Amino acid sequence: MADTTESARPAWVDDALFPFESHFIEIDGHTVHYVDEGSGPTLLLLHGNPTWSFLWREVISALRADYRCVALDYPGFGLSTSAPGYRYLPAEHADVVTGFVDTLGLDGVTLVGQDWGGLIGLAVAQRRPGAFDRLVLANTWAWPVNGVLHFEAFSRTLGGTLGRFLVRRFNLLVNTFIPTGHRRRKPTAVEMAHYRQALDTPARRSASAEFPRQVRASRDFFAEVEAGLAGIADRPTLIVWGDADIAFRPQERERLEATFPNHKTVIVEGAGTYVESDAPEEFVAAIRGWATT
Repeated sequence: MADTTESARPAWVDDALFPFESHFIEIDGHTVHYVDEGSGPTLLLLHGNPTWSFLWREVISALRADYRCVALDYPGFGLSTSAPGYRYLPAEHADVVTGFVDTLGLDGVTLVGQDWGGLIGLAVAQRRPGAFDRLVLANTWAWPVNGVLHFEAFSRTLGGTLGRFLVRRFNLLVNTFIPTGHRRRKPTAVEMAHYRQALDTPARRSASAEFPRQVRASRDFFAEVEAGLAGIADRPTLIVWGDADIAFRPQERERLEATFPNHKTVIVEGAGTYVESDAPEEFVAAIRGWATT
């Protein structure tokens, strides 16, 4: 079922809090919302769950003087609208982002991927290796996790029938993930409203509800991404890691470090899953410091 977001910026988006022009583009029948701010080397900023391009607002504000900052919302998230029949699978999101890169003609890109955005972005970089020069990975992963109790328990709990009902009915992921994913600061009421409004009906929450189930169900896609990592392992990589994350552990960071030998790691002490929003000054400083080395 398609969701019901219209191809226009809704009035509830606070122009002072999200001071960027909204653009909409058709990709494979989906209406994809994105922001495109600044000029210079291109940063493609990809969000996770249950967030949207709003997650990157402070990073964009800080970096647009020196970079072209492009951040999109996957179909079913943020201000984007999905086409009929879209299942909100990670592989489908990767198809959309690939089409987005092609349609905008992006090249010389630095992928900046967080949570699901890291895995989805790495899939896109494998498909379009000529377009991606560098990688920034923040609290993410890129391989199957079936059989790993930490992830299996999460997926079975929130990805099961009851978990998906609670997400769709009560916006459970926004109301729990956003606060717990910020460990250094507390999201404001206005910020929380922007995450809730983006997923304001049970139908709109279908995309968010699907991701936990896919932690187990998308094993084949994860294996495909893992197999393709060798083809992009030479890319200069910055790993920015909130070490108070309850989702991604030191094991995931260490595996990324082993996968990308030309890497620099910046540990953001006390930051949670959404490190770019939890500690934006340190996140921006990490990119600036890495870019000059």
